[in-house]
Amino acid sequence: MASVAIDDYLKTIYHHTEWQTAKITPSQLAAKLGLAPSTVTEMVQKLSAQDLVSHRPYGPISLTDAGERRAAAIIRRHRLIETWLVREFGYAWDEVHDEAEVLEHAISDRLLEGISARLGHPRFDPHGDAIPDADGHVDREPFVRLDEVAPGHTGRVLRVSDSDPDLLRALEAAGIDVGHTVTVTGRRSVRVDEGSLVELPSGAASLVWLSA
Repeated sequence: MASVAIDDYLKTIYHHTEWQTAKITPSQLAAKLGLAPSTVTEMVQKLSAQDLVSHRPYGPISLTDAGERRAAAIIRRHRLIETWLVREFGYAWDEVHDEAEVLEHAISDRLLEGISARLGHPRFDPHGDAIPDADGHVDREPFVRLDEVAPGHTGRVLRVSDSDPDLLRALEAAGIDVGHTVTVTGRRSVRVDEGSLVELPSGAASLVWLSA
C-alpha cells in the first residue's frame, strides 16, 4: 500500500473530528477523497488490518492510537510548511494548501525540524489549525462555529477553514481572520474588532470558528 495513500486517508479522518465530534462515515470519507465507496471500503479494511483505524461494517471510522500518531505527524508537516510559506515566502493563506500537499512528502525530518525552529515552533498554522508537536499533542481552546451562535456572542477568530479559497479571500478582505475579535449581530452579519458591521458572504459563517 502506497504510503501517500495511507497518509491521505488518515489525514482526512483526523481532520473530520478536529472541529466537531461526530465520527466520519465511509460515505463521507469517500466523498471527501473523491473516490468510489467500494474503493474506500477496501482501503479501510486494509487500514484496520494494520491497526491504524477502528471500523465495523457500515459503521463510522475512527483512528486507533497508532493511526492518530501517524496522522498527527503528517499534519504537523503540512501545517508547518503552510506557515513557512506564508511567513518566509509571502504566500497568501489561500495559496499554500496545494504547495504543502506536495512538499509534505518530499522534505526530510531534519529540514522539517529546522523549519519549526526557525519559525519559533508555532502552535497554529495561518488558518488557525493547531500544529501538533513532535509527540502529536495539540493545544486547542473551547470553540464554537460562527453560524451556530446566537447574536451577541463575542469571540476571537480561532480558525478559518481553507476549503473554499474564494470565501477565504472574502473573509480576509472583511478583516475576519485569525486573531481578530468579532461580535455576531445577525445570521450573516458581524462587527469586527468593535468597528464596522460586516455582511458575510453566503456560506462564509460555516467556515469560521470562534472562542466559545
